Amino acid sequence: MELNTLQNKIVEAINAHAETILSVSHQVHDHPEMGYQEIFASGLLADTLEGMGFAVERGYAALTTAFRARKGRSRGAHVAFLAEYDALPGIGHACGHNIICSSALAAGIGLGAVIEHLPEDVSGEVSVIGTPAEETDGAKVTMVDRNAFQDLDAALMIHPHENNYYLTESLAIDAWEVEFFGQPSHAAAAPWVGKNALDAMILTFTNINALRQQIRPDARIHGVITNGGAAPNIIPDHTVAHFYVRARQRQYLTKLVEQFKACVQAAAIATDTRCELRQYENSFDDMLNNNLLAERIRDYFVNNLDSKPFQRAPDHFGSVDMGNVSHVVPAVHVLVDVADGKPLSPHTTEFANAVVTPFADAAILRAGKALALTGYDVLVDASFRRQIKAEFAANQG
Repeated sequence: MELNTLQNKIVEAINAHAETILSVSHQVHDHPEMGYQEIFASGLLADTLEGMGFAVERGYAALTTAFRARKGRSRGAHVAFLAEYDALPGIGHACGHNIICSSALAAGIGLGAVIEHLPEDVSGEVSVIGTPAEETDGAKVTMVDRNAFQDLDAALMIHPHENNYYLTESLAIDAWEVEFFGQPSHAAAAPWVGKNALDAMILTFTNINALRQQIRPDARIHGVITNGGAAPNIIPDHTVAHFYVRARQRQYLTKLVEQFKACVQAAAIATDTRCELRQYENSFDDMLNNNLLAERIRDYFVNNLDSKPFQRAPDHFGSVDMGNVSHVVPAVHVLVDVADGKPLSPHTTEFANAVVTPFADAAILRAGKALALTGYDVLVDASFRRQIKAEFAANQG
C-alpha cells in the first residue's frame, strides 16, 4: 500500500519524536506501579501528550489514574488508542505495559500531527485513553460501565508478545471469593463439636476437579486458598479462597459459574458449614475481534513497516479487559513480537527484560505507525467505517 502525503507525515512525526516516545517507555518500565497507583506513568503520558497539543482530561471516568487526551474536531469520526501502564507485583513490567502505553503515545502523536489538516468533510478526533489496572480489577470494565468509549468509531491497541498475531483469543472471566464459616473446637479433645470450614474448602476443590471432565476444552477453573485456618489443633471455623472461572464465550461462562456455585454449596451441605460467594474483581468479557481493523493494522505492519509476517491468533491466551470494550465499539488487540524469535512467556522476569531492548524499541515505533495509519483510515474512509460497523453488529449478533 503506497502512502499518501498525510500518511507519510504521520510516519515522519513518529520518527521525529522517537526519542521522546522511547524515553517514556523506559521511564515507565523503570517506575513500575500497581493498578490504580500509576501516578507517575499516567502523569508522564498525560504531560507528554499535553505538550504535543492534546487537550487532556485527567481523572477520566472518575478514575484517578485514567486520562483522555484529545486532538481534532469533535464533529466527524472518533478513533482512540488505548494505553495500559500498570505493572505486576514483584516482577514489574513483565507484561510489557510500557510497550502498550508508548505505542499508543506514538500513534496519538502520529495521527495528531495531521488531524487538524484533514478536509472539513472528513474531520474527526483522535484520542489516547489511559486505562489503569488491567492486571487486577480491569479498569476498562468500569470505564465501559461509565460510557467512556461510547463516542468512538474504533478503539485500537497492541500488546507485546513472543510473536506477531493480528487477533487475540481472550477468555471471558469471573473472579469469585468463596468463604466457609464453621465452628471452632479442639481438634484432638473434642473434634465432634466443631464444624470444619477447611474440609468444606478442600471438598470444593475436589468437587471442581470432578466437574472438569464435563466442561468444555476452552473453560478454566483455578483457585488458591488465602486463609486455611489458624493452627492444626483448632478445627478451622473460617476459610477463604479466590477463584477464576473462565470460558471462551460469556454465554457458556454464565452456565459454568452456576455449576461452580453448586460445587461450593454441595461442600457446605456435606460439612454442615455456611458458605458465602462474592465477585471480588470486575468480570471480563470475551474479545470480539474486528477482523477488518485487525487486518488493516497487519497489512500496514507487513507492507509498509518492514515487519515479519503475522499469524492469525495464538492457540491459547488469558483474559483481557479489552474484551469489554470490544462489546461496545469496534476494537482490536493486536499482539506484537518483542522477543526477536525467542520463546518467551509474559509475566516472567525474562519478559520484563525483553520489553526494553532495542528490538522492543523498534517494535514500539512500528506499532505506533501501524495504529496511527489505521486510525487515519477510520477517520477519512466512510466506506471503511461502514464495513467496520457492519462487522461489529454481526459479531454482537
